[in-house]
Amino acid sequence: MNSEKKTSRAMWPWAHHALAVLLCLPLILSTAGCLGLGYQVGARSLFGQDVRTVYVPVFSADESRRDLAERLTEAVCKRIEARSSYKVIGRPTADSTLEGKIVSRDQYASLSNNWSDPRQKTGTMAVEVKWRDRRNRDLTHSETIPWNDGTGNITASGTMVAELGHSELTMEQDAINKIADQVVGMMEVPW
Repeated sequence: MNSEKKTSRAMWPWAHHALAVLLCLPLILSTAGCLGLGYQVGARSLFGQDVRTVYVPVFSADESRRDLAERLTEAVCKRIEARSSYKVIGRPTADSTLEGKIVSRDQYASLSNNWSDPRQKTGTMAVEVKWRDRRNRDLTHSETIPWNDGTGNITASGTMVAELGHSELTMEQDAINKIADQVVGMMEVPW
């Protein structure tokens, strides 16, 4: 009996390979069919293919908060590079330009102790952004961000808890990171 098993395996050495191919064949064919119909897979599928490069000049802000605009611009550039298929370049000859302006920044004490010392602060920041191609056409895709004449209005907030070692700088950076995420999200193509 043991020799029969050896003989049957020797006669059909390719059988397990054929079985694996037959089991994977529907997956291979469906993937090939989807790609043939224009479907894309991965992060590249979230972003339009007509734009490859983005120029991001330093966001504008009032003179007293120039460092804030530079930090926001840096965060937006890093998020574009990390989360999208676009390449950020330092020349206005890019396929598109993303401009932004910090329109407001506010903070208030959201929690105080018995002596009216702020223990927790909340800071909000509002930014207007415009994303245009070389022909000055709007490239905005997002339906979750309010748009007015090609300008997107993005608002985010950050919190500072003194007991946790936070500072106003960490509160601002929290809001900056949230805005940068929303900017990249607005660059996605709708489904």
